[in-house]
Amino acid sequence: MNEIPDGWVEAEIGEIARIETGNTPPKGDPRLYAREVCFYKPGDLDVGGVVSTSHDMVSQAGADAGRLLPADTLLVTCIGNLGKSALIANPAICNQQINAVLPSPVAEPRYLYHWSRTIRSWLEENSSATTVAIINKGRFSKAPIRLAPLPEQRRIVAKIDSLTGKSRRARGHLDHIPRLVEKYKQAVLAAAFRGDLTREWRREQPRQLAVLPRDASRIRQRYADVGDFLPPYDVPVSWRWLRLPQLGDLDRGKSRHRPRNDKRLFGGAYPFIQTGEVRQADRFLTTYRETYSDFGLEQSRLWPVGTVCITIAANIAETAILAIDACFPDSVVGFLPDTGKAGESYVEFFLRTARGELEAFAPATAQKNINLDTLATVRVPTAPLAEQNEIIRRIETAFVWIDRLATEATSARRLINRLDQSVLAKAFRGELVPQDPADEPASVLLERIRVQRASTTPARRKRHRTTEPIR
Repeated sequence: MNEIPDGWVEAEIGEIARIETGNTPPKGDPRLYAREVCFYKPGDLDVGGVVSTSHDMVSQAGADAGRLLPADTLLVTCIGNLGKSALIANPAICNQQINAVLPSPVAEPRYLYHWSRTIRSWLEENSSATTVAIINKGRFSKAPIRLAPLPEQRRIVAKIDSLTGKSRRARGHLDHIPRLVEKYKQAVLAAAFRGDLTREWRREQPRQLAVLPRDASRIRQRYADVGDFLPPYDVPVSWRWLRLPQLGDLDRGKSRHRPRNDKRLFGGAYPFIQTGEVRQADRFLTTYRETYSDFGLEQSRLWPVGTVCITIAANIAETAILAIDACFPDSVVGFLPDTGKAGESYVEFFLRTARGELEAFAPATAQKNINLDTLATVRVPTAPLAEQNEIIRRIETAFVWIDRLATEATSARRLINRLDQSVLAKAFRGELVPQDPADEPASVLLERIRVQRASTTPARRKRHRTTEPIR
């Protein structure tokens, strides 16, 4: 560690503040657990500074039966997940998994709180070597602290709080980005399958690709040949609402043998895909945990690369495209497109937009639970192949750009976390705010508290032994 600044002093936390270990009130008396006083446990801490509420409460009698701590006490976890910390806003108690640093006249409470954010590695290195990390009161009392003059402590706290507030706001904005990414992607897909994404592209094509006027009566007349299906929205005149079986081979996966966990089915060369793996795939499915043997393949079906997998159990309507030849059970439906009518990426992207509302793309008589029959009635807004290819290209380009933003946001989030630690490190090296030679040195503060403690520590009473006189 660097040289200590002028006016500062290196000490142990036990030298500048009283340390107490929490205590849980007796559980036998229900009167002790009325909701009057906060009872803090590790799960209540690490919330960004000061806490004023807790999951559990006790009565005033329960607080007296525990160990009531004054406001501005610093709580630091000492068992398990070491170093979670917070200041308490009001008198409260805590359990035995927490060490309490009581307010001290030589240290600002928030200075101690920010110090506690820097000592996690020290706590871990000095914890007892058991299955659960423990740092008892005595060992915790020896935690090192660099104590600045009191006025400088206040300047440090103000600066840290200012910078932390800015980073907290930035972190909050960045935390919204994953949700925005999904919304942006859905917006791109919605525009794609309404024809909006390629509107300018169509204008540059031959005249027959003009957009159909938005007239409900003409839409109904146009789709009179498709039974009771009424399209949920208008599409360009060159598009058609076609059922999945009109675009390719649609069938359930096969796993006819019972029991399904028969060991003879597994351990061969044929990947066996299940619903969870479809959900976890990032568009193209390449990973798997199980394989079928030749015996397993005999009672199943090997679907080729390019098959769109659609889950119909557990995770409903999740999709992925096979990038390997694979088998899957009847909880997954496979769609193998006719390449002369549709591409697998076009269909898979469309199913993403319809995942939450498949019934809107099927006749009113279709069942609401998803099964093979439901999927067979789903209508896909099908563009000509040339436009499908352009749509896929534009979706992929947009997704690359959106994913790049998400990656940059994740990197920025990590940088902010490192920035917070850097600010704390500079603060306790004396580099965050300027020193003032007029400040009373911390060594004087420390000596004052030592004298005060010595004067208030009661002398031990000597125990005298009395003996019977010898007769």
